[in-house]
Amino acid sequence: MTGKARLVVEDDPFLRLIGVILDPATDPERIAAFADFFAHDLPDFEGWLSQLRSRLPKLFPAEVRLVDSSEALRGALNHADFAVMESLPFGAAELAAAPRLRAVQKYGAIPSNIDTAACAARKIPVLTIRRRANIACAEHSIALMLGLSRQLQRTINRISTQSLHAAGFAPRTYDRRHTANSNWARVPGICLLHETTLGIVGLGEIGREVATRAAAFGMNILYHQRTRQPEDVETAHHVHYADFDTLLETSDWLVICLPGNANTRHLFNAMRLARIKPGARLINISRPEIVDRDALIAALRSGHLGGFALDPLYEAPGRDDDELLQFNNVLITPHIAAQPRFNALDDITDLITGLEKKLP
Repeated sequence: MTGKARLVVEDDPFLRLIGVILDPATDPERIAAFADFFAHDLPDFEGWLSQLRSRLPKLFPAEVRLVDSSEALRGALNHADFAVMESLPFGAAELAAAPRLRAVQKYGAIPSNIDTAACAARKIPVLTIRRRANIACAEHSIALMLGLSRQLQRTINRISTQSLHAAGFAPRTYDRRHTANSNWARVPGICLLHETTLGIVGLGEIGREVATRAAAFGMNILYHQRTRQPEDVETAHHVHYADFDTLLETSDWLVICLPGNANTRHLFNAMRLARIKPGARLINISRPEIVDRDALIAALRSGHLGGFALDPLYEAPGRDDDELLQFNNVLITPHIAAQPRFNALDDITDLITGLEKKLP
């Protein structure tokens, strides 16, 4: 191969890191922004860049072109060696515009937006990656469920009778001559995940990661999305399909794993929140606006909704006087579900080193 490799990359906030790593023409302001973005986990960003580039003798330096539409994608593919896609469709029209393409990389594990048959016919490999950030989001959803089930939002670090009284409990030890002394703090409402029903709304990459972990807790797992998954996918992830109303009415726990867009905005409105099984708990690790905030507060205030957990926030930074914080069955974290930053750094490293192997 002679000359620089050329990559056409979907303009995703994390995929922009590919240009920072590979393309010397990248705006120094962008490089500085990424150094700041990673600083709390990776203080020496420049050192990390140098070390990674030294492992890419065939790929660095490269020309990286970011695209944000199908039209821009097709217009950029004429001299491309690689196409890196997150959600833009890639099929026969894109292949026809890419005579020198070596591989299509999906930034994720499920290449549903890529015509794999058309790529196979051209003998173009389709590469995938199981994103660590998706795994982290799934782990965080389980952590939020455990937090609510164990009442951690009310009890964490409250170990004295004074602090427990301040939280509204009535702590008092039991008669040890006759009984054990567990839960002497007398915290009500603690429950198991085991043998409860989890409803996953959206069985994409994060939804599947959640299902895998929930199965280990012995939960009965339902899911709903517009298109039912093949039987082998359902079996592999221990899930059962349910229509949306059935999912809402029968689940003890609901986890939202959907993209934020016009179709999902306020999907959980007053009507759907009212259909939720009384006392069920709702976990939103997707975009906050999927749940109508006013309807959510009304459902919590009425007691119909048994609990709520959220990451990320409706507004960032949040406010200490946020009305949601007044409920003792709410658990909110400040957009940390996908952390640590090394999830993204390691994913992009794996992606780029995989492309390096496709060069002669």
